[in-house]
Amino acid sequence: MVASSNSNAPPLSFGRTFAASAIAACTAETMTLPLDTAKVRLQLQQSGNKYKGLFGTMATIAKEEGPKSLWAGLEPGLHRQCLFGGLRIGMYEPVRNFYVGKDFKGDPPLHLKIAAGLTTGALGIMVASPTDLVKVRMQAEGKLPAGTPKKYPSAFNAYPTIIREEGVASLWKGVSPNIARNALINAAELASYDQVKESLLATGLFKDDVFTQLLSGLGAGFIAVCVGSPVDVVKSRIMSDNTGRYSGVLDCFAKTARTEGLPAFYRGFIPNFGRLGSWNVAMFLTLEQVKKLMTPQQ
Repeated sequence: MVASSNSNAPPLSFGRTFAASAIAACTAETMTLPLDTAKVRLQLQQSGNKYKGLFGTMATIAKEEGPKSLWAGLEPGLHRQCLFGGLRIGMYEPVRNFYVGKDFKGDPPLHLKIAAGLTTGALGIMVASPTDLVKVRMQAEGKLPAGTPKKYPSAFNAYPTIIREEGVASLWKGVSPNIARNALINAAELASYDQVKESLLATGLFKDDVFTQLLSGLGAGFIAVCVGSPVDVVKSRIMSDNTGRYSGVLDCFAKTARTEGLPAFYRGFIPNFGRLGSWNVAMFLTLEQVKKLMTPQQ
């Protein structure tokens, strides 16, 4: 998938792979966070038309709350990517190779790539879910009346505030849809990037270069959004809920479907693809280059 283009180079250690994955994920997070903030606001909008479209939502947020608000949640977002990005991407190849077996030769079958992506996505987000919750809370907090301080002015303030008001376990609120969402999206991203890239290279018309990596990243982002959008909407709503509106995952699915219809689960699809498509391109391009730099020269 994301091995060095030098096929004779020794594989990177897990420590270097984890570091390269964390760097790539944090780079992509910083570059695309305004798109994610717009996506969260659109997913949480249950009535009215305050937010319209990806760029319209970004413009509204910047006008009403200042451009800095588009990067709300960057601090926990980077915490999340260091943990989750490093684990889910860094563990993918070792887990995939474990499922395939040490004696296997050639391109691993797609179902084992998917299994590896599901495994590392689930394991990674079990560790990083509190950072995701804080990020969503900070993104969901809109403009407040003049002189009113924000409830979550920073990530390091948000963690103790949530623990004090809602208990330690509340940091893992929404962990079930978060595991489902991130396992599915991780499998869709990594397995499809792996598969699309291998298919392009197999035609003989493409080389392992930036253009091929860009196409593979876009394909991975599109597939990930199609697969993960319903659970992503539910995850955002449960994590931002501090009033007890939803009693759980199934309750959120049922209430959303009953009051807003099935299209609500794909609310924010375009900004979600704008976010995940650009995120995947930025992440995979960065990852490929960082891994090349970290690969020992022979």
